[in-house]
Amino acid sequence: MQMRLTAPFILIPTLVLSLSACSGNASLNPTTWFAPSGPKKVALIPVGGFEQDLDRRYLIDQVTRVETLKSPGGVIVRATGLPPRLGYWDASLEALNEGEPEDGVLTYEFRISEPREHTNSGRPQQREIHVGKFLSHNTLREVKSIRIIGTRNSKTLRP
Repeated sequence: MQMRLTAPFILIPTLVLSLSACSGNASLNPTTWFAPSGPKKVALIPVGGFEQDLDRRYLIDQVTRVETLKSPGGVIVRATGLPPRLGYWDASLEALNEGEPEDGVLTYEFRISEPREHTNSGRPQQREIHVGKFLSHNTLREVKSIRIIGTRNSKTLRP
């Protein structure tokens, strides 16, 4: 008779402790009783610092044409270039000097990504790449000219 009364008093705490061990953050979990308390130190910044976000794209081989197209609130600078062969992609105009004009000249690099596989050279009309960039009237306020840079040449225009 006494065995039947003591069995629930032993069985219930054993079940509670064993089930609480399934949760990693419970205070009843016996595996955390002797662990150091408090938050763990986690490095949010790597020891050597972050790598700079480098643009691994190439300059286009030749800038063939640059023009401005009027747009509400500013202009669109449109540039056309020729890469050395077919398959180049991910083209954009990347500002130099953090997009600030230097001596009144706003300078951009015409950047493209190289194809992953070998491609044919193709005709110049097939290789042409067009890219555009919107510039607001506020950006153009102190700009006398816009320069687009490629590997072999650069083109300049007045807005």
